[in-house]
Amino acid sequence: MRISMVSEHASPLAALGGVDAGGQNVHVAALSEALAKRGHSVTVYTRRDAPGLARRVAVGPRLEVVHVDAGPARQIPKDELLPFMGALADGIASDWARQRPDVVHGHFWMSGLAALDAAGRDAGFRVPVVQTFHALGTVKRRHQGAGDTSPRERRWLEPGVGRSVDRIIATCPDEVFELKAMGIDTGKVSIAPCGVDLGLFAAAGSAAPRSRRHRILSVGRLVPRKGVDLVIRALPHLSAAGCDDVELLIVGGGADLGVLDSDPEVRRLMALAAELGVRDKVTLLGHVPRAEMPALFRSADAVVCAPWYEPFGIVPLEAMACGVPVVAAAVGGLRDTVVDGATGIHVPPRDPEAIASALARLLGDPALREELGAAGQRRARSRYSWDRVAAETEKAYQQAVAGVPAGEVRMEGAAL
Repeated sequence: MRISMVSEHASPLAALGGVDAGGQNVHVAALSEALAKRGHSVTVYTRRDAPGLARRVAVGPRLEVVHVDAGPARQIPKDELLPFMGALADGIASDWARQRPDVVHGHFWMSGLAALDAAGRDAGFRVPVVQTFHALGTVKRRHQGAGDTSPRERRWLEPGVGRSVDRIIATCPDEVFELKAMGIDTGKVSIAPCGVDLGLFAAAGSAAPRSRRHRILSVGRLVPRKGVDLVIRALPHLSAAGCDDVELLIVGGGADLGVLDSDPEVRRLMALAAELGVRDKVTLLGHVPRAEMPALFRSADAVVCAPWYEPFGIVPLEAMACGVPVVAAAVGGLRDTVVDGATGIHVPPRDPEAIASALARLLGDPALREELGAAGQRRARSRYSWDRVAAETEKAYQQAVAGVPAGEVRMEGAAL
């Protein structure tokens, strides 16, 4: 099968750790590679965000990335990219003149707009369109309120994408309920979770050295909704529970720690740690190369994922694959990946005392940590390999291809 991926802001070639680079980059890269290994030809279309990028980049057998000129060739926050989706569709459709794909898969709602636009250019045949949202605007607005920087057009364009595509791949059951609430027919929704690189993330291997008896790890983009401040707020409660010889390592942000010092979120987190008297227990590592992350995971007694909301979350899978128990906020996809009492412990969102209680339980019981870690590793390996995710994605593609009559165009209300 010839597959076109559209990922407007998240290139599989991008370095991870910036505000708009993270889970989607990993997802698109890993899924594309897994599909290529299964014999498909995959082309990933993404926006050129630097002038020196080659037009086409061969990533591996049957896998390439195409940089499309759509707006200025520089980094632009994803919430400011909507005006350039028409140009992205132009570039995709032009490239398809070389060879039309069997299916196009949009990642994120704006990519869905571009995919639908490009797919409808041929009056004789419309390329079937599959969509993965990765995050939904309705959920973002609910949790961020006035802090939501999405363009206002998202309120009607995103549901339009959902109604217009031939198939939607949701990453967890929670997302299916949200899609239904948006008025989207859930009969055309498949579920395929995010995956984890089991060749890289594994329990066997060396562990990074640590300077205190216990280590807690927080990994993710340094944005308020990730709840890193909640983990810092948990530290005094943890000390009060008798767990004082603890260090918290925070992984996220850019590689240059000097630049990080000027980041408002970093300053807020470090000021909070100082205010609470735990600054000496908190270390900000900035960006850590992926190759070094397994050893860092293995060095931790627990990984805390405490976002306000999370569409899916890859970090818990990476921790579980390394045999480390996860303390996870009971939100979104985390309720599915982390099994409460089996591979980790669920806590209510925005509750630092509950985080501290869960951590105290884990730090005080090595046998429990080992039990949960081993169960997490088994779950990651049995359910979340990228090959399994690719196989489930293939099924969605086949359903989309089988259900699209020639010439049918169903784009609704999203003129670009």
